[in-house]
Amino acid sequence: MNTSDHSVQNRSAQPRLLLSAITIAVLTLANQASAQQSGEPAMTRVEVTGSSIKRLATEASLPVSTVKAEDFIKQGITTLADVMMSLPQSASLAPSNAGSGTNINLRGLGVNRTLVLLNGRRMANEAIADGYANLDVIPMSALSRVEILRDGASSIYGSDAIGGVVNFITKTSFEGLSLTGQEVQPEKNGGGDEQRASITWGKGNLERDGWSIYGTIDAHQRTRLAARDRADLSSADLLTSIGRPPTLGTGGNATPANFTTATNKTAQNPYAASGCLAPYSIVGQKGTCVLDANEYGTALYANQQVTFYARAAKKLSEDHVVSVDYSRGEEFILGTKNPTNALAVNGVSATLPSTSKWYPGKSGGVPAVAGLNNAPLILTWAVADLGLATTKDVQLNQRLSVMDEGTLAGWDYKAGLVVGISQRDNYYQSGYARGQGLLDGLKSGVLNPFGLQDAAGQAYLDTIKVDGAKNRTSKSTFTGVDLTASRPLMELEGGSMALALGADFHRDTTEDTKLPISADVTYASASPSHGEGARNVAALFAELNVPITKKLELNAAVRDDHFSDFGNTINPKISFRYEPTKQLMFRGSANTGFRAPTLFDRYGYRLPGATGLTSAKWDDPVLCPGGKPGVAGTGTALPGLVSSTVCNTTLPKQTGSNPELVPEKSKGFTLGTVFEPTKSSMVSIDYWNIKMTNMLANLPEQVYFLDPVKYASYFVRKSDGTINYIKNTTMNLGGQKAAGVDVSASYAFPHTAYGDFKVAIDGTYLTQFDNQLDNGSPYVSNIGQFGLASNGTTSSLPIITFRWKHTLKLNWAAGNWNTQLTQNYNSKYTDQNLVAQQYWRNINSYKVWNWTTTYNGFKNIQVTAGITNLFNVNPPVTNSSLYSFGYLSSAASPIGRAYNVRATYTF
Repeated sequence: MNTSDHSVQNRSAQPRLLLSAITIAVLTLANQASAQQSGEPAMTRVEVTGSSIKRLATEASLPVSTVKAEDFIKQGITTLADVMMSLPQSASLAPSNAGSGTNINLRGLGVNRTLVLLNGRRMANEAIADGYANLDVIPMSALSRVEILRDGASSIYGSDAIGGVVNFITKTSFEGLSLTGQEVQPEKNGGGDEQRASITWGKGNLERDGWSIYGTIDAHQRTRLAARDRADLSSADLLTSIGRPPTLGTGGNATPANFTTATNKTAQNPYAASGCLAPYSIVGQKGTCVLDANEYGTALYANQQVTFYARAAKKLSEDHVVSVDYSRGEEFILGTKNPTNALAVNGVSATLPSTSKWYPGKSGGVPAVAGLNNAPLILTWAVADLGLATTKDVQLNQRLSVMDEGTLAGWDYKAGLVVGISQRDNYYQSGYARGQGLLDGLKSGVLNPFGLQDAAGQAYLDTIKVDGAKNRTSKSTFTGVDLTASRPLMELEGGSMALALGADFHRDTTEDTKLPISADVTYASASPSHGEGARNVAALFAELNVPITKKLELNAAVRDDHFSDFGNTINPKISFRYEPTKQLMFRGSANTGFRAPTLFDRYGYRLPGATGLTSAKWDDPVLCPGGKPGVAGTGTALPGLVSSTVCNTTLPKQTGSNPELVPEKSKGFTLGTVFEPTKSSMVSIDYWNIKMTNMLANLPEQVYFLDPVKYASYFVRKSDGTINYIKNTTMNLGGQKAAGVDVSASYAFPHTAYGDFKVAIDGTYLTQFDNQLDNGSPYVSNIGQFGLASNGTTSSLPIITFRWKHTLKLNWAAGNWNTQLTQNYNSKYTDQNLVAQQYWRNINSYKVWNWTTTYNGFKNIQVTAGITNLFNVNPPVTNSSLYSFGYLSSAASPIGRAYNVRATYTF
């Protein structure tokens, strides 16, 4: 990763800190012919990244971190998810089980507070939550670089970029034909292997021919990595050592089924004494069977992406260029969970009558159980015959952009139109069945809940399966127009004072429908619903850049946004740059931010009851009392209740929109310095500070169970006292305070006969990350521990923020060879520790080395080979019940050492 803001050697290439946003750096055309005749380089004026005011190319530097396309290769990066996970400023979740794809979470402030741009303009968001972009649909083979602006809200693109801005910038042109193939093969057996192929073709040169056109197609896939492929990461011994033995459960849905009767609420199983039924179940507590998590668990979901990007540009005159680009990204994600459970329908539980041949002791051969006396059995059954319950999530994102830029009456102008459409459909791929059909099959005696089905039972299951049925469809759109114009006003001692004026208008829409079939498939825990919403945003903005002296420059910007549903908000920003010497520079900025609730948060589906189940297992604090708060499995069911339904079990919860939400606001500032100890070295230090009020988030599940008295009103109960649902919609919480120091340093060793050696480090040290759950309640630190606010609409997992995170690069280059060692490091962590106290522990620091070597000595061919996770480091172990397999899957990969080979042939 290259930090372009850190070069103080070029005195005029210092950060302007003009606006807290990123815009695509679009070159305007200078008179190169006359420059060549004079023998001098062209003085090309460009639009500085983050500003609307054009200036010389040598002045185009801002405090942004840049990851170039060639860095993808050097660091062993195969997906944009790898890019996001390696950024020190990012607290992104690894896309292990993310049905929404890859997203980015700068500063740990949430994916909805990170603005993602493609060539300086917005995309249509992921279709369900409609609050963030899915990076998987961005064409990786078209990228020139990725720029990450690290300081807060934007006066150009909107005030919602509280955490920062990430701009994916494509190549402006390409000539010829290029073919690339890539293979990633894990050292250990199982899944997780990756393949990538791309083809790029282009023709024309804007300067030479007055036009250019190119296109690229990129395809990538990853196979499913099952938990059993890495069984050592979640072995019984390991889980037991951290206080989460896999046999802790009692009863619950399993194959063979556990059962109770109307008079005996203690769960039993006819096969517990003989070891249950491998590999589907293992022996649990008190004579019951529990599902084997390693048999059914998924460490990494299977996914595929196919992306396309094309761009054409035409030079109408020396100072007038029109361009059009189109992108299309499609992704398929296969999500899995435990086999379908036979759940109650309309209050009627799954029941096996004594007339069934599969009743214990009857003709089906199921062992007899003493004391039954032909009483109907109330079952908790997972249908192993159906295999994993698998959904197919299909996302399609398209965007058309038309841009006109040039010079008119002394003004540099840029006008654009963007139309984006994001669609997302979800299917019951396999393993799901109609809930009433399962209950009817048990009642008729055709289905065997205590083992695999015979021919008749299997034939019946085939009639009630819903394989391939669509259950949800969603669509989001973004349509926007913008116009920006800038010009110098007057000459000052330090240069030209310049003004930029701009306006933009965009409309967002969202529509989300859960189809009627979701009511029939009870195991999916969903109900038919529909939500839709739209929002218009109109904005005016202005920027004034004042170079008071050659050493001191000031900048002021302001943006006025009008939201059709929330009215006006005005957000200013001021910044400065002071350069007392060529080797030393100081910089700083201050801004405000405003983020309206996403369309989903405000206008999405609303249902009166439960819409799903908790991610982890918990004890009902009323019906399974006496345990340690937040520690599942330590309570005791009240008399007459089935333990497996109220203790150490998933509980119904309600998600969805909240019409009472109001916008959140922020204030932020930065202060930093960049200096050069020597001509071949650089050090930068930037302090940043962000404060939010009315934070929009949903509470992590553990909050409810750590203090069930305080949050008793969120437990909505039925008349019989059982939980109807736990209210877990998005809410306006209290505040959040985040602060830290970004540190970057690089050094290029003197040239040697053995080649050139370079070392660089980029890191972030958190000094504060405090959450306030309610207005007026105390702030609680989140640094180095599981937080009390969640990552937003994509996950119920708590925020994870590391005290220190860095990327270290050691590079050697000689002739046609280039080798790089890259270390990604996260500091140690206090585990969630919702287990017995003797198992409380810390999570060790996590450091992974990647090694890549590139050779360019073959004609037209570039070959790269590398090793990811060079030292085969296992992901950190965690006792959090939110991580099913005992390791921190949101911040680390379970794949282990993998070999990476890539080849590019250019015609």
